[in-house]
Amino acid sequence: QVQLLESGGGLVQAGGSLRLSCAASGRTFSNYAMGWFRQTPGKEREFVAGISRSGRSTYYAESVKGRFTISRDNAKNTVYLQMNSLKPEDTAVYYCAAVSALGSSRPTHYDYWGQGAQVTVSS
Repeated sequence: QVQLLESGGGLVQAGGSLRLSCAASGRTFSNYAMGWFRQTPGKEREFVAGISRSGRSTYYAESVKGRFTISRDNAKNTVYLQMNSLKPEDTAVYYCAAVSALGSSRPTHYDYWGQGAQVTVSS
């Protein structure tokens, strides 16, 4: 089992920045590819960004490319999502997820999920 705990959400004005953290425990963190997803009420969970087990490979949804950066620190068992130039449409609950395989943009690919962190961007 892998336990994931997100932190760093909150309320920010449009154009501002936030950094989400996701702390992992329970298994060897570097064995897991990680992803960030987001969800708003009534909509399906949406892929935001992914990172390989080593951190050398990253990939993003088109809607956040150039504004968001995913990174990880395997020594701290933590994955991050730096969010810049935030827009009201970025408002959502953000989830981190882990899989002991190559990463993917499909939510169903992931085995473990955090409880979510609310991000609200005001206009």
